[in-house]
Amino acid sequence: MRDSRDAPATASLTVGGMLASGPHIRVDLGPRVELVTADRHFHEISIALYRTLEETPSGVVHSYSHRPGTEKRLEWLARAVATLGGFLADGSTVAIPCGVWHERGIRRMFLDAAKLDPIEEPRPLPLATRDTRRGFDISVEPLGFGRYKVGAVAKGTAINPATSVAAGLAKLAEASIDEVDETIVGFSCKTGHDQLVAALLPRAINIRATLREQEMESSRGLLLAPSAQPVVAET
Repeated sequence: MRDSRDAPATASLTVGGMLASGPHIRVDLGPRVELVTADRHFHEISIALYRTLEETPSGVVHSYSHRPGTEKRLEWLARAVATLGGFLADGSTVAIPCGVWHERGIRRMFLDAAKLDPIEEPRPLPLATRDTRRGFDISVEPLGFGRYKVGAVAKGTAINPATSVAAGLAKLAEASIDEVDETIVGFSCKTGHDQLVAALLPRAINIRATLREQEMESSRGLLLAPSAQPVVAET
């Protein structure tokens, strides 16, 4: 059983949407995008990513825990999400520079950020990785206007996984596949997202395993309507 200090608040409102030392409720939060039921790096408190209700939505990393240090933990997570995905962080809020809500991308960055050791600040990943299972070097070339071409190089084989990796990237990033060249993916916002693509690239290599993992992570918590969030007790 968790410490009673981790129970969600039902009594007062934080000023400016910032965490307070006592009970607090956020009235500016929209739907919950993703949930980490037990933060293994901070007292196993529950932490979630919400979408704001603004016309140009952003993400908010939030918790109803009352533990001292929670606000700093949320701000660290927001910075990590921003660094991994090439977003902007302000306190516990994460904004996507292009102004389009790329939900799958920011959701994946939130889950990955929660796994990182907070002792070290996260760093952006390169637009290249190694497919160790099949022995390929995978790289992504920015083509401009939010379009990226996937390439794969290996010795002694005619098999080229570039198409399947591009399909994995398109699924994870909610991007589209080019009608002529299936190794090219593009964002609907027509804006470059180099860091997000780089962060998703290793997972796009084995998209089935990534999606299974994501389903398991999501199933650990029950998603509720925003109106029910403040009165849900943590267990």
